[in-house]
Amino acid sequence: MGEYLQEAVLPVQYDNYVFDLYGTLVDIHTEEDFPKLWEKLALFFGYYGAIYEPKELQKRYAALVSDCERALKKTLEEDRHYTHEASPEIEIGEVFEKLYQEKGIVADKTLAIHTGQFFRALSTDYVRLYPGTKQMLASLKKIGKKVYLLSNAQRIFTAYEMNVLGITPFFDDILISSDYHTKKPDERFFHILLERHKLDVTRSLYIGNDSRCDVGGAKGVGMPVFYVNSNISPKNDDGKEADYIVENFCAWKEVTI
Repeated sequence: MGEYLQEAVLPVQYDNYVFDLYGTLVDIHTEEDFPKLWEKLALFFGYYGAIYEPKELQKRYAALVSDCERALKKTLEEDRHYTHEASPEIEIGEVFEKLYQEKGIVADKTLAIHTGQFFRALSTDYVRLYPGTKQMLASLKKIGKKVYLLSNAQRIFTAYEMNVLGITPFFDDILISSDYHTKKPDERFFHILLERHKLDVTRSLYIGNDSRCDVGGAKGVGMPVFYVNSNISPKNDDGKEADYIVENFCAWKEVTI
C-alpha cells in the first residue's frame, strides 16, 4: 500500500514525470446521449448531403464505433508478439468518414475531423484545468524535470483542447492513444514512450486517476505511480497499489526543492 498524502504535491526525486490528462490535469464532463446533440449533428451531416434522422445517426455511430473496435482488437490479438489482453484505440475520425460514406458521400480527412470536433463541442458541458495545474507543470520545468503526457484520448479532440487550455508547451512529448491504436493499460503504449526517450522507469513517475489504466498499466512496466482520486475517477476506485495516494484531489500544488 502506498503513502497517503494530504495534498497533491509531487515528490521531487524523479527525473521524468508522465501524466494522464482527463481527471488528472483536466476536468471535463461530456454527455453524448441527449437528443438535441443528435438533431444538430444530423443537420450538420445534411449540410454535406448525408441525410440522417437523429436517432438513425446515433445508432449508426454507436454501431460503427463497436465494429471498428472489434476489428482492431482482432488485429491486435493476431499479432504474434502480443501476449496480453488487447486494448484497442480506434481513430474516431474514421467513424465520421464512414458515416458520410454510408450515405454515398466521399468525405475528405478535413471534413471528417471538423465533423468530429463539432460532435465533441456539442457533447461537452465543460472542459477546464484543475486549479494549480499550470503552476505545477511550470514548477517541474523550472527545476529541470522532463514532463510527458501519455493519455487515452482522441487526437482530433485532445490536441486542440490542450492548446485552448494553454498547457501544450509544458510537455517534452505528448502521446495520445488514437495515434498508436492501443491504449492504457496496454504495456505497449507505455513502452513506446519509454523506448523513444530511453527513460529509466525507476527514475520516472506516472501520475493518473484510474487504478486499472494508470496504476495497473504503469506498474506493469515497473514505473512508480502517483494516484489522485478525482471527480472523474471510476466509482469506488482507491488506487491502493500506487506509491503515492491523494484521496480527495481537487487542486495541484507547486513543486519545490
